[in-house]
Amino acid sequence: MEFSKLIDKRRSANNYIKGVKLTAADLKPVFDEVKLAPSAFNLQHTEYVVILDEETKEKIREAAYGQYKVHSASGVIIVIADRYAYKQTACINQGMVDLGIINETQLQQMIEENTAFYEGRGEEFMKEEAIRNASLSAMMFMLAAKNRGLDTCPMIGFDKDKVREILEIPDTHEIALMVTIGKEKESSRNFRGYRKPTEEFVSFIE
Repeated sequence: MEFSKLIDKRRSANNYIKGVKLTAADLKPVFDEVKLAPSAFNLQHTEYVVILDEETKEKIREAAYGQYKVHSASGVIIVIADRYAYKQTACINQGMVDLGIINETQLQQMIEENTAFYEGRGEEFMKEEAIRNASLSAMMFMLAAKNRGLDTCPMIGFDKDKVREILEIPDTHEIALMVTIGKEKESSRNFRGYRKPTEEFVSFIE
């Protein structure tokens, strides 16, 4: 889809056509594109838990205060991010050493710099950074999904502790948001909400 049209067509779906089944194979091409989303120092903090099983989805619905769109959606995706992604610096960059792009000394320098950067700023910064990177990735996911004819809705209205318990999400990971996915029931769509004129939210310093 042409990009401007894609942005215009992407809407937060509040209801879905029930019974539309999605599989891991349907969503893999979306995630193949999402992996190109930006992340700080290419640490790729973000991970996705994709729930297509109806029984588990209903448990998530309970944690989302019974919201119907969780029930009618084809799937629910929990976007999480590793607060300690900097510890993966060596693993992520070893391939560049193997290809001769960087050497072992440069890799070691990257490890030391990333460790100092994150540990020097503390746990609160690591939490914020995890959510920041997950949010970048999630937006890419929603656009990539729409480009393949799927509708989504980002959600923050859920009990994070219950979701963490249901899915056994480790304490090292922040739960950034929930995203429902499926085919929107357009007959129940609301009008698009008011958007501020550009002049109201952009300041140019020239």
